[in-house]
Amino acid sequence: MQDKLSVAVTGSPLEETASQKPSTENHPDFMPTYKTVSILIPVFNEVNSLEALLAKLAGVDFCGLKKEWIIVDDGSNDGTRAILERLKAEGCPSYLSQKIIFHEHNKGKGAALRTAIQEATGDIIVIQDADLEYDPADYPALIEKIIAGEADVVYGSRFQSRVSQKAFAGLHYWGNKLLTQITNLLFGAKITDMETCYKAFKPELIKTVKIRSDRFDFEPEITAKVLKQGCKIVEVPISYHGRQFHEGKKITWLDGLFAIKALIRFRFFD
Repeated sequence: MQDKLSVAVTGSPLEETASQKPSTENHPDFMPTYKTVSILIPVFNEVNSLEALLAKLAGVDFCGLKKEWIIVDDGSNDGTRAILERLKAEGCPSYLSQKIIFHEHNKGKGAALRTAIQEATGDIIVIQDADLEYDPADYPALIEKIIAGEADVVYGSRFQSRVSQKAFAGLHYWGNKLLTQITNLLFGAKITDMETCYKAFKPELIKTVKIRSDRFDFEPEITAKVLKQGCKIVEVPISYHGRQFHEGKKITWLDGLFAIKALIRFRFFD
């Protein structure tokens, strides 16, 4: 199920017309060595937000780069799969590439991203959750750092924006702060937001890392292994609109314990 698929049909909210095709020639930061950005989208039970998220992605110019969307449905059972099966049957503009892959059973975000990383062929790889907590319009600021040669890996920091910090529920705010501080202590780093979804990588960096985590502990694992390679993580501020559990938020305090365990494991044993 790794065909090139479409998200654009006439009248669809996901339509990206020829007039919206990114202009690589006129973008001031465009460099010929960067042609495609792979956008990895793990999905589990996001029937209420998936199409709106894809529509937002379609409308954002990723610094003139062609978009390769890789959506991995991780065993959804709420109608999300039906949406993706419909998208699979639609046409696709020549400047947009998309793959949709189905996991038969829910394995976790880390497992979905592991599948997506294997399929990515872009010159830059980014991660996008299928909810609407993050705004794709923030991504150009991240990938510009890579295009300009200023970084190999860039994180979007919710804590560098006062507005975004206010969007956290109390427990999630302090939990994220604690996990970031533990990361900095263990690895001698100076980052502000380890658990952020928005991460941009050069492919040779992320593809050489063996991801073992199946759940949300993907975030501390990839951070630990990037830092152990001696890479500096550059951060840029991003917006954030956190959900509550009744709105579909899935990460819990238990995932925080798994994250601490992962940080220790990947600092000393892997």
